[in-house]
Amino acid sequence: MAKKSAKKKPIQNIKPGAKKIPTSRKIVNNDLAGFTRQLSAMLGAGMPIVSALYALEEQSDNPYLQGVIRGVREALEAGQNLSEALRKYPPIFDRLYCNMVAGGESSGELSETMARLATFLEDSAKLRRKVKAAMMYPIIVLTISLIITVGLILFVVPVFGEMFEDFDAELPAPTQGLLNLSAWLQANFLLFAGVLIVIYFIFRKWKQTPSGAYRWDSMTLNLPVFGKLNRYVASARFARMLSQMTRSGVPILSALHIVGGSTGNLVAGKIIEEAAKVVEKGDPLSKALLDQEVYPLGLVRMLQAGEKTGNINDMMDSIAEYYEGEVESMLAGLTSLLEPLLMVFLGIVIGGLVICMFLPLFQMGEIVGAG
Repeated sequence: MAKKSAKKKPIQNIKPGAKKIPTSRKIVNNDLAGFTRQLSAMLGAGMPIVSALYALEEQSDNPYLQGVIRGVREALEAGQNLSEALRKYPPIFDRLYCNMVAGGESSGELSETMARLATFLEDSAKLRRKVKAAMMYPIIVLTISLIITVGLILFVVPVFGEMFEDFDAELPAPTQGLLNLSAWLQANFLLFAGVLIVIYFIFRKWKQTPSGAYRWDSMTLNLPVFGKLNRYVASARFARMLSQMTRSGVPILSALHIVGGSTGNLVAGKIIEEAAKVVEKGDPLSKALLDQEVYPLGLVRMLQAGEKTGNINDMMDSIAEYYEGEVESMLAGLTSLLEPLLMVFLGIVIGGLVICMFLPLFQMGEIVGAG
């Protein structure tokens, strides 16, 4: 008997200008590249844009994305152009996306622009997944080790403590210290957990403030090893975005201002914003990027070469590919380096606890004799 197809959730109506759209992060991370690629293919095949949006609306499994597509389609049917319609949904379509679409419309190359946008979104998502996967491994291992450590201290150490009480002798300092820590955690676990939760929420609130976010982004760029990785990610993203925008017909100054707000790092973005002011005065972009803390000198030199030959777009693509390759190499090296380091860390933590517990047993004769 044939299985019944799962019913789709009803399309959610999204009001134009909505500042928040449910699942917007999921849509941007998982669905936007596919939507853009499909729209590019349909336009390239000669399908009218309204018909293409009808088809994409029906295909989508996300009722909120369906609602956004419907709103864009209805705006087009009311006489607006695509970039104007997209700007009404900023949680999904950011300034970079909308301005590239506007450039494609003005140049008459909307299908090609959508294809470039799709490629950019796919490359960005691929890079983001690789960085996230590399960072998740140590976080998961450290979290598991913390849970195991707290579990041992709360439930296993007290059992040994009751056993050692019968000896009525002075225990080794590491063992006694661990027993004291276990007793304190048992008596104050809720307080300890509450303090950790409060610290976490204070940290989140601090990161959401302009000064806190800027300081955090600055710190991530100056961490040992990871700081260099973050600078390379920012460099690759900057080069890829600027290349795609200028190819789509967006003026260089407008492109720099938009890129400055889309780098994902406030420090890196501020440098681009300052560079735009220098370019506005007539100086080359490479000069504006000299002597700053984020973008490597190699990027500046490659950009200088592109400016001299008048082929900046191709050079920016080369820069993006180079630093994306460097990021992949660094991630591979970090992963292979972190694995043994994390194993050593786990051995020290868990092994240290075990040794502290069994240390009195190694001195059993002395403890029993003293008793």
